[in-house]
Amino acid sequence: MGRRKIREEELARGLNDRHIQLIAIGGAIGVGLFLGSAQAIQLAGPAILLAYAIGGMIMFFLMRALGELALYKPVAGSFSTYASEFIAPWVGFVTGWNYWIVWVVTGMAEITAVGVYVRYWFPEIPQWIPALGALLGVYIINIIAVKLFGEFEFWFAMIKVVTIIALIVIGLVIMFTGWGNGGQIVGFSNLWTHGGFVPHGVTGILLSLQMVMFSFLGMELIGVTAGEAKDPEITLPRAINATIWRILLFYIGALAVILSLYPWNIIDGNTSPFVLTFAKVGIPAAAGIINFVVLTAALSSCNSGVFSTGRMIYTLAVHGQAPQMFSRLSSRKVPVRGLTLSAVVMLIGVLLNYVIPEKAFIYITSVATFGALWTWGIIVYAHLNYRRKRGVQVEFKMPGYPYTNWVTLLFMVMVAVLLGFNSETRIALIVGPIWILILIVSYQFVKKYHRDGSRPGS
Repeated sequence: MGRRKIREEELARGLNDRHIQLIAIGGAIGVGLFLGSAQAIQLAGPAILLAYAIGGMIMFFLMRALGELALYKPVAGSFSTYASEFIAPWVGFVTGWNYWIVWVVTGMAEITAVGVYVRYWFPEIPQWIPALGALLGVYIINIIAVKLFGEFEFWFAMIKVVTIIALIVIGLVIMFTGWGNGGQIVGFSNLWTHGGFVPHGVTGILLSLQMVMFSFLGMELIGVTAGEAKDPEITLPRAINATIWRILLFYIGALAVILSLYPWNIIDGNTSPFVLTFAKVGIPAAAGIINFVVLTAALSSCNSGVFSTGRMIYTLAVHGQAPQMFSRLSSRKVPVRGLTLSAVVMLIGVLLNYVIPEKAFIYITSVATFGALWTWGIIVYAHLNYRRKRGVQVEFKMPGYPYTNWVTLLFMVMVAVLLGFNSETRIALIVGPIWILILIVSYQFVKKYHRDGSRPGS
């Protein structure tokens, strides 16, 4: 299918090194850690640390594969473009639109989290009202300029980083001095004194992987920022190589401290363990502070979601796979029309908060996880074909190729299968494949438009 490129080079490269570094960190620390970790802890107990370690290793391989592709061709379309070039045009179409819906759905999850955390202070406010306010706020930020998005994301991420480091340091002091805990020194004993380190066996670890992998959704955003990074050949490898350290510190470090301070078997799956931990040690004011931090984490991820969906639909339009009206940029080189479409669709998340506030988060995250697994699998497979066709084009190589590619792909398939073992996440295995099938059928219509000489949206 012939595809026409339209003004893709006009996207402003307004993201510098500090923006990219903190966007990468922000993508690694989202609502999945602050809110979803409570549900994952209930499934696996202290062994959730193993689940995060395994998932983190897989994500490191994935990010290295993406990094090699991104340095070969640093474009905003990222994995959609790579899928078209190294697998097939229809796969690029499906991957682009799938990633768009993943972030739209993830944005719904993040505004759901905003509703949950605002009710911590104002329980009488309906959950959908702060969810709507959050969506409107990040939409306005994104339509102004990419640099403004980068600044907000920088400070959102900085708040999360400082808070988690503070939690780890204060937690360690409490654990080994008893400060704030009535003088009682707990050390790490809570990790194994309540049914053992693996209280639910291997099954518990496996069942927790759905929430664990959802926590990592957003790391691949680095690939999308490549099209607007000032020096991608410098900033991208630096940010990607730090992935494994971020996971060790922010996920495993923070959760190890929390699980040491607070026995896993009395953590409420509906409340953030970050909030519970500070409340437990007699610092009630800190619980409110932590609640504010996790609120900014949700806003940060929603901000990234609006950004990435706007860029993805812009790239699809540039390549004739979306209506051409979305290929037009504002005077500040921002794809405002794509951003607007994404925000309008995210309003469905506000509706879900109004109709089913109790189940909204688990339904939304399970569907988003299926879409993420597709995207991640395509990245790794596209990298396999890239190496077969072009060999090594850049110095930033995927370690362990091709064995690590296949291990990563098999892991993604396993997580997809595990979605079916939970009655609440099973919906992802129904909605996800139907959505992919709809995209494949839609591609046939787009292909026909091109063959007939017309253009979608023209």
